[in-house]
Amino acid sequence: MTPWAPAVDIYETENELVVKADLPDVNPQDLDIRVENNILTIRGERKFEKNVNQDNYLRVERAYGSFARSFTLANTVNAEAIKADYQNGVLTLTIPKKEEAKPKQIKVTVGTPAMAASAAGR
Repeated sequence: MTPWAPAVDIYETENELVVKADLPDVNPQDLDIRVENNILTIRGERKFEKNVNQDNYLRVERAYGSFARSFTLANTVNAEAIKADYQNGVLTLTIPKKEEAKPKQIKVTVGTPAMAASAAGR
């Protein structure tokens, strides 16, 4: 039983931060996801299969046991609104950005030629 840490991808969109962790054979009830002081921590455990006698294994390459991964979150995300989804052995955490942190597009209005001419004549 070697210690392990699941592989994680983190990416950002205009509206959210997304964390994806590979957690095959981890029971969702064995996951503990917390945010404290802007630090996101994912803890859990992958248990060794008890149905098979250990002497029957020819090779064991996957790691088992407890794990913990921690990541510092930017102040631009709303840690209170994290959503967690677990499908096909992948945990996906979606962390929305705060409204003030989202990019805002500013429209540029173009004046008519008559307005530009009168402004130039001033």
